[in-house]
Amino acid sequence: MEEQQQATKFRVVKVDSEESWNHFITQANNQGSPVFVHFSASWCVPSLAMNSYFEELAMTYQDIVFLLVDVDEVKGVASKMEVKAMPTFVLMRNGEVVTRFVGANPEEMRKRIDAFAHSLLPTNMDE
Repeated sequence: MEEQQQATKFRVVKVDSEESWNHFITQANNQGSPVFVHFSASWCVPSLAMNSYFEELAMTYQDIVFLLVDVDEVKGVASKMEVKAMPTFVLMRNGEVVTRFVGANPEEMRKRIDAFAHSLLPTNMDE
């Protein structure tokens, strides 16, 4: 029982290689799930400060895949996604970037994901 609680406590998935990045993005696309990525670095204090807030959002938005990418560990992905500063946050849908922003700004993060989640709501039930 305790293991199950521990497993559900954290929803942010740490990407540790380009292969795992490709796997998570492909899986999300196949399932029609949007993706929210936090590009971080272990030496970047503002990035580290955003981790708990990012996790809190992951618990709130269960239909969105939350990924954490350390730019020093997975340089290829950071380069491909044109990450130039930390923290960088990227919202993606169907493998395409919907919005991105740079900086440790919880209010901006909440505003962007709220607008993004709202745009995901079905406009009609005939889909």
